[in-house]
Amino acid sequence: MDNDIKDSIKKIAKETEVKLTGFLLKWKEQREGKEIPDAETIDKKSRIVADKANEIFKRRGKTIFNEIKNVYVKKKPGEEDHDQ
Repeated sequence: MDNDIKDSIKKIAKETEVKLTGFLLKWKEQREGKEIPDAETIDKKSRIVADKANEIFKRRGKTIFNEIKNVYVKKKPGEEDHDQ
């Protein structure tokens, strides 16, 4: 695969992580009854949280998308978890 394509895919994945994190941060603030920060503040916090999450998952040998997939993929009865 061409390096430009790989870089583009990585950039799209990173932006998706940041947007998802921003959505969750806004939801958390709203749920706690707090005032939702402006878009720039949410974006900064989202990037920090996404970066920290990536560091943790890298240390554990997993990516954010694998973690999300594991949450939503239903395993069949008797099927083992191959990630652990």
